[in-house]
Amino acid sequence: MKIVILDRNGTLNVHREDFVKSDIEWTPLPGALEAVARLNHAGWHVVIASNQSGLGRGLFDMASLNAMHAKMHKMLAAVGGRVDAVFYCPHSPDENCECRKPKPGLFLQIAERYGVDLAHVPTAGDSLRDMQAGAAAGCEPHLLLTGMGAACRGIPLPPEYPPNTRVHEDLAAFVDFLLEREERNALNVAV
Repeated sequence: MKIVILDRNGTLNVHREDFVKSDIEWTPLPGALEAVARLNHAGWHVVIASNQSGLGRGLFDMASLNAMHAKMHKMLAAVGGRVDAVFYCPHSPDENCECRKPKPGLFLQIAERYGVDLAHVPTAGDSLRDMQAGAAAGCEPHLLLTGMGAACRGIPLPPEYPPNTRVHEDLAAFVDFLLEREERNALNVAV
């Protein structure tokens, strides 16, 4: 099974310092939905792993989160894409749970649900904690220079990032990388 794990805020949709709290505030990043559709059309399953501490902080409720995801699914469908599942941590930072990134709990839940070994599964997000959680679960970390990742544009990655972190301009560039690598690998196998 070809599976890729994406962060949500700052990766698929615009990051907000005050949290995305409603479907009205959920705005896709340019080209992000189409990038997911390209992955799907190439046979990839796309799963989201997202901290949603706004639930634990009381900034929004489950109905609001469900409305955000319904909007996301509808907008993806309109461009021929889909997200297979959304795994999220509802806890606030002070709850010290195992599912809040940078801990790998969400990734381990995904591995269990899909019956996959996460070694070398690509994961993309816009923050250090996305990279740390993915790497801790054995995934291949890819930092996007969107959302919080924009702070890393034009500088070497700080040393706290996993050493094998690859950097891409945005989700579309990450998808270009994956699909081009897959094509190169297929050509090498065919030779």
